[in-house]
Parts: sequence; C-alpha cells; structure tokens
Amino acid sequence: MDAKHVDRWLRRAGQLLLAPRCLVCSEPGTGGLDLCSACTDALPWNHSACPRCALPTPHGDLCGECLQSPPPVAATQAAFVYGFPLDRLVPRFKFHQDLAAGRLLAEVMAQGLATTTRPDALVPVPLHATRLRQRGYDQALELARPVGRRLDVPVLTTVLLRQRDTAPQSELDAAARRRNLRKAFAIRPDVALPAHVALLDDVMTTGATLHAAARVLLRAGVKRVDAWVCARAP
Repeated sequence: MDAKHVDRWLRRAGQLLLAPRCLVCSEPGTGGLDLCSACTDALPWNHSACPRCALPTPHGDLCGECLQSPPPVAATQAAFVYGFPLDRLVPRFKFHQDLAAGRLLAEVMAQGLATTTRPDALVPVPLHATRLRQRGYDQALELARPVGRRLDVPVLTTVLLRQRDTAPQSELDAAARRRNLRKAFAIRPDVALPAHVALLDDVMTTGATLHAAARVLLRAGVKRVDAWVCARAP
C-alpha cells in the first residue's frame, strides 16, 4: 500500500474513531454534536414562555405570578424546558463530573439563545468555595465560558461571590429556598460593573437563586439584570 493510500486510510480511521456518539443513547451523533438525531429531535425547546421568568405559557404571555409580583430580573431566557434528554444530561454534568455532557449542554444552549438580545456581560452564578472543592468545578462557569465565546459576550468570573454555603436548593420548598439565600451573595469590592448583565445558570426551578443574585447586582448599580439558563422547570 503506497503512502497516499495509507494516509487516506488513517484519516478515515480517525474520522470513525472520533465520530461523535450520543451521550444519551450511544447512537451516532448528528450535526457534529454528541447527540443522535432522535435525541436531537426530542430536545424540548422553550419556544413559548413568560418573558420575565421563562415559565412555559401557551402564547408567550406574562404568567400570573410575574403579573402579580414582577421578579428582579428584567427577562429570563431558557433554551429548554427541563425534560428528556436534559434530565439525563444535566445530572451527569452537575453531580457526576461528566464535563462532556456540560460541553454538549453549552453547545445546544448557545443555539437556543442565538437570537437573544446580548447583555454587556455574562455573570455565572457561583458556587461557595466549600461546594466548589467538593465538586471540583463550577457548572455555571463551565456553561458560561463556551456560551460566551459562541455568542461573543464577555464572561465576568470574579464579580459575584457566594459568601454563605447554603443548603442545596433541591431539598427545600419555595419559601425555604428564599430564606436559604438571604445574604448568600455579595459583590467583590472595587469592581466595575456594566449596565446590563445576564446571570447564567444551568436549571431554573423557582428562580430564588437567580433573584437573590439579581438583587445584589441591582443594589451594586447594575441597571438591568437578565437571566440565561439552559433549562426551565415547568
């Protein structure tokens, strides 16, 4: 076999070995993603939602809760409703150190937010230092960096601090979530804040975490705070 045929064979073998595989079902990936065509088709895009909290609504109208008590965020953009296959990928990324799942979530999240009005900067919702040491990485930051690169929005990684190691929000009801987050966040002293930022996190359930962080940013002089999340719990 001559050198040209060897080179062609090696390239073909590399393409086969490195071809994307679906992280959900292990079928061949599609569109350059680690997601097969069936799982891609199943992605629960959040096309019709309340503009303030991203709760799915029939016609994209404000939900009753936001009409009655507007949240501190001006707008919330959620790429997806939390469901299959997000409910497979998010726990693996968040709790099982599956950074490949995180990269995939960031890619599809960026696709879903491609037409969203850009803020001046993204601010990932930080973990407390204790939780960061336990987990080894901050899932919001791991999403924010590739989303920011893809959408050409700078990421501010040191502006917002989590100064209290709060109990996991998933273990609490809505009222307890709000109490749990009192004085949880602070702004690093002597930092310049842009006028318009978007907080970025993986999943929004009640919005208590994002709202607590938004209030701190607004008190520090930010004029508008939005929220960008990968998925919204229905």
